[in-house]
Amino acid sequence: NRHHESVDELRDRVKGVSAKPFIETLPCIDALHCDIGNAAEFYKIFQLEIGEVFKNPKASKEERKRWQSTLDKHLRKKMNLKPIMRMNGNFARKLMSQETIEAVCELVHSEERRTALRELMELYLKMKPVWRSSCPSKECPELLCQYSYNSQRFAELLSTKFKYRYEGKITNYFHKT
Repeated sequence: NRHHESVDELRDRVKGVSAKPFIETLPCIDALHCDIGNAAEFYKIFQLEIGEVFKNPKASKEERKRWQSTLDKHLRKKMNLKPIMRMNGNFARKLMSQETIEAVCELVHSEERRTALRELMELYLKMKPVWRSSCPSKECPELLCQYSYNSQRFAELLSTKFKYRYEGKITNYFHKT
């Protein structure tokens, strides 16, 4: 509710979509949650790519833990990113970078998969300033113009190259992105 409208004004504007008052949200907090949700998702994708789940979707729990351990050790060595129990904002910001994707790609065997991962991260990093901005048309107009194309390409990549994870479904935060 950026315009600080009353409940009645909001209800009138949205023509009765909801009978309950709207929850007021703060863009900076929403964007932080989006950062954290997306980073958690990328972290999972990194593990699955290390384990080549696109070839072998029936991996055991032990194998999956091994992939996570491999990723954690590599990120600690390459980027001084210490493993955490629960995703937080600082870890998310460090994880979502070009430097991280290059480090992760060292662990991915297939050149095709490395290319897909790089493109996915590149698109994400191009889109992020738009949804992080309070006024994208002033702060990043070029990226805003490209946003529709980038988001469609992002969704296309998820549904093709990463369909082992996103077949017909997508996480809430990726959807918002």
